[in-house]
Amino acid sequence: MTCPASKYLRMLTSLYEWFWKDEYWFPPGYSWADTEDSDGVTYPHPRDLLASIPIALVLMVIRFGFERTIAMPLSRALGVRDRLRVKAAPNPVLENFFRTHNKDPKEAQLSHLASQCGLSVRQAQRWFRRRRNQDRPLLSKKFCEACWRFLFYFSSFFGGFLVLYNETWLWELKTCWDKYPFQPLQPAMYWWYLLELAFYISLLLTLPFDVKRKDLKEQIIHHFVTIVLIGFSYSANLLRIGTLVLLLHDISDIFMEACKMFNYAQRRHICDTLFIIFALVFIVTRLIIFPTKILYTTYYDSMIKFQPFFGYYFFNALLMILQVLHVFWSGLILRMVYKFVLAGRMQNDIRSDLEEQNTSDEQSEAPRQKNGRLQSNDKTDTCTLPRARVARGAGPSQLANGHVPAT
Repeated sequence: MTCPASKYLRMLTSLYEWFWKDEYWFPPGYSWADTEDSDGVTYPHPRDLLASIPIALVLMVIRFGFERTIAMPLSRALGVRDRLRVKAAPNPVLENFFRTHNKDPKEAQLSHLASQCGLSVRQAQRWFRRRRNQDRPLLSKKFCEACWRFLFYFSSFFGGFLVLYNETWLWELKTCWDKYPFQPLQPAMYWWYLLELAFYISLLLTLPFDVKRKDLKEQIIHHFVTIVLIGFSYSANLLRIGTLVLLLHDISDIFMEACKMFNYAQRRHICDTLFIIFALVFIVTRLIIFPTKILYTTYYDSMIKFQPFFGYYFFNALLMILQVLHVFWSGLILRMVYKFVLAGRMQNDIRSDLEEQNTSDEQSEAPRQKNGRLQSNDKTDTCTLPRARVARGAGPSQLANGHVPAT
C-alpha cells in the first residue's frame, strides 16, 4: 500500500521537474546544463534569488528607520503640516455600520442610524465625515513614503547607469542577444537585480500599511508582474534586456516621487517644474522608447538567431502587461496635464493620490479657531450617554493644544 506522504512527495517531485523543463526557459537546443558554472565563469541560477527575501526584510527595517530619523525631520524642515482633525466621538452603532456596511451611507441609511442613536441626520452625517477623515493618511506619512521611494529609485537608476555605461547593449539593443544564453553574470548586475527584487517584495509586504492609492489594483498587478519579470529574466539569463527595463522604469519614478514630496510641502513652483519633467520623461520612456526599442528587440531581434519557445511568449506577455499599465497611467497623467494647462499649476497629487483631495469633508468640518478656542456647533455623538450630557455646552471648550482655558 502506498504511503500518502510518499505519494505527495512524488507529486511534488513531478511538479518540480515539470516547472524546470528546459524548453520552458531556453530556446530549442539549450538546457540548464549549458549555464552551469565552469572554468571560473559564473552564470545566473534561480536559487540565487532566495537571498532577496531576507534582503527585503532588511529593506523594511532600513525604511522604518529612514522615515523616522531622516524623512520626518525633512518634512518638517520643508514645511509639511498635518491638518488638525476632529475625531468622531465613540459610537458603537455608527462604528459598526462604518466597518461592516458602508463608509458613506445614503440619506435613508443616515436617517435610520440617526434615529437609533437619538441624533439628527446632520449630526450622523457629520460623524461619518469625521470618521472617514480619521482613516485618511496624514501628509507627513505620504511625504515619508515618497521620500523613501525617491531615495531607492534615485540610487537604483544612477547605480545601474554606472554599471551599464560601458556595456554595448545599453547603446545597441541587438547585442542583448549576442552569445545568448552564454552570457556570464557580473557581480554588480547580480546585486542590482537582487536589490530591485527585494525592493518590490518589500513594497508588496508593506502594501496593507502604506497609503492606499486609487489605482491600488493596478499597483498590485504592477508589483507582482515586476517581481515575476525579474525572477524569470534572471533565471533564464535575460539580464541584459532586463537591466534596460529596470533602468527605463526607474528614471521617471525619480521625478514622480520628488514631485509628490514638494507637492506635500506646498512648494508650488518646484512641484510644477518637476511635474512637467516627470510627464515628459514618463511619456517618452514608457510610450515611445519602451514599445519601439524594448518590445521591438524582445519580439523581433531575439528571434533572428532562435526559434520561438515558451519563455519567449511568457516574457513578452509580461512586458505587454506592463505596457498596458503604462497606457493606463499615461491617461491619468495627460488628464492632469490638461488640468495643469487650464489652472496654471498642478492641482492634485500625481498617479498615486490622483483622486485623494483634501477638500469636502475635512475642510468643511474643520473646527474654526477664534481667540484661541475651538468653535463647534455639533453635539457629542453617542448612543450611550444621557441626553442631558449630550446637550451643547456640557463641558468647557478646549484650546487647539488640548488644554481647557481658564475661566
